[in-house]
Parts: sequence; C-alpha cells; structure tokens
Amino acid sequence: MSFFDEISKVDVDKFTALVDSRTDADVERAIYKKGPKTVEDFAALISENARKHYLNVMVQEAMQLTRKRFGRCVNMYLPLYLTNLCNNKCAYCGFSVMNKFKRVVLTLEEIEEELQAMNDMGYSNILLVSGENAHKAGMPYFRQVLPIAKKHAEYLQMEVQPLDTEEYAELKTLGLDAVSVYQETYHPGCYKKVHLGGKKADMRYRMETPDRLGQAGIDKVGMGALLGLYDWKVDLCALAMHVLYMRDHYWKTNLSISFPRLRPATGGYEPHLPVNDAKMVQIICAWRIFDNELDLTISTRESAQFRDLVLPIGITAVSAGSSTEPGGYAHKGKNLEQWTINDDRTVEQVVNAMESLGFDAVFHNASTTYFRNVGAV
Repeated sequence: MSFFDEISKVDVDKFTALVDSRTDADVERAIYKKGPKTVEDFAALISENARKHYLNVMVQEAMQLTRKRFGRCVNMYLPLYLTNLCNNKCAYCGFSVMNKFKRVVLTLEEIEEELQAMNDMGYSNILLVSGENAHKAGMPYFRQVLPIAKKHAEYLQMEVQPLDTEEYAELKTLGLDAVSVYQETYHPGCYKKVHLGGKKADMRYRMETPDRLGQAGIDKVGMGALLGLYDWKVDLCALAMHVLYMRDHYWKTNLSISFPRLRPATGGYEPHLPVNDAKMVQIICAWRIFDNELDLTISTRESAQFRDLVLPIGITAVSAGSSTEPGGYAHKGKNLEQWTINDDRTVEQVVNAMESLGFDAVFHNASTTYFRNVGAV
C-alpha cells in the first residue's frame, strides 16, 4: 500500500466542508493539543474561524515553537536550473512543451561555472532543478552532474522528474541529500485537467515519489501543493494527510514543506482560487503548529515585504539572489525563466534584512540535524 492507495479511498472534495465546519472549540483544541495532530486539527487551523478569532494567538504559538526547535538560524539555499527542456504538457508552467522557445541543457563545463558563481555568492546548499526530460536530462546526465555539484555543495538537493527507488538510492551514493517533489494538486480531476501529457500526467507515479524516497533512505523529502491551482483547503488537507503518512511509514526521513503560489509564467495560466497574504500567514502558522519538526521553506516567488513579514513566524529556509533560468548566475539573461522572480533583492540585502530581525543566515551545515543541535535562543 502506498499513499496513493490511501488517499484514493477519500473524496478529497469533502475536505472543503471539513474546514468550513470547524468551530472555535475545534481551533482552540488544535492550537493547544499536546502530541500528534490529526487532519481534523489541521482543518481547524486553516479555517475561517481560526483566521478571524485566533490568528494572533496562532502567530505567537508558531513563533515560540519555531524558536524552540530551530533557534534563530535560517538556512540559505539557491536553485541551479540545469535545463528548461521538458516533455510534460502542464498548463501552468513556463517550461511546458506546449510553449515554443529556445531549449537548453547546461553542459558540465557550464554547470561548473554556475556552481562556482553560486559559491562566490556564499552558497553551499545547492538545489539542482530541471525540466522533466529523461532522454537528455535523466539518470545518465545526473550521474555526471552530481559528482561535480557535490564538490561545491555541503548539502545537495534535487527537484527533477520523479525517479525509481533504485535510482534515488544510486544518487544518494553520489552525494544526494534531499529531494523536493511537489504534487501540485491532490484533486484527481484538476490534476488530469492541467497535466495534459508527458510522464507527469501519471498521478500515481508522482504521488508515490515520497514513498520511493523514504525507501531509498534520502535524508529529507520536500513536499507541497501549488496554491491557486485548485481549492487550497482541499490540497492542504490532503498534504497534511500525506505528511502524517510519511511520519508513520518513514520516521527517519526529515520533511520539508513549501507553499508556492502560482506566479506569472509563459502560457498565461490564471490561478483557480488565489491565496491572499492573510491566508498565507495563517497557512504558515498552521503548518508550524500542526508539526513543529517540519522545515518550512519560502522562495523568491514571494515579495520582499511578505518574506520579511513571515520569516519570524515559522520559516526555516529561504533563497535569495535566485534565478529560474538555466545558466542564470554566470550567464544571466540568456534563457527563459520558469516563473518570474518576485523578490529580486541581492543576497546581501536579504541577509541584512534577516539580521535586522534578529536572525542568522546559515550558508553551511544546512542539514535539519544541524538546526536541532543549535539549540533555542
């Protein structure tokens, strides 16, 4: 049995009614409950009653839990886009094969140049990202890329097409530490509607990727739903169910949650149900209270003002100075971006803002274990 088998027993659309039915008593119980939370607890934390009557309480609780578990250290990471080549037909993504533009795959020499430029920016926590093309950017390519990347990375992450368990295990021997794989949406109808072709159209294979990562012994698995693609209440409750499943089946695996909102990209896809800033603050609080061991990541999809606002609440990892185009550090401006950056501050500007809020930017020793050993301050 996989998580796909588990959630296939559930009518995920009923999560909307579950969230909407939560009372003030349900919210209070979820905030102060000791021990593991349930999906019902999470639903209460993202409910309208929670936002109207308990948001300030949730902010304070989330802040205290974050300081207790992670101190005032914030992990700094940077994505390296290896290619914008992709065989998938995703309605919302700038890299979709349906969009016509110049496709590139970085050579090993270009990757070395990019990694050196990233090191010069201070980064040793590197996230390798690619479009999904197994022919030109699959395992043979990754076998060449990872040994080069590991020379420049103390902590090496990937966000590429889902792979088999044996392939993840092999990449682990080459230095892979973490993998992010976002389900985008847990709603079968919406998933089919926006994934029109390519391997990503196989919802089961994608949803079972965290299972395969856990089986391969990867240190950390990054999960998330693309907010605005479908009803955020449905997708977030389903994601909470997925987190509980991973905790139960792969307790040695660290988990990271991201909450990306749809950003403008080639193709012009418009969000189905946009998530505003107030809801995002509530969502961040909800995740921290739901599971205070989670790494919570926020990227340059969000504005500088918003990132500075939510950083103290529960965030443990941020990017800065990011590029979403292949070759975007040593050869910036030559290729198409996957999506438009929202926070275009330099690394120095972001670090200065963090320090003004009383936080330390950590560019080394980026593993979850490190933060838990730092101690609260």
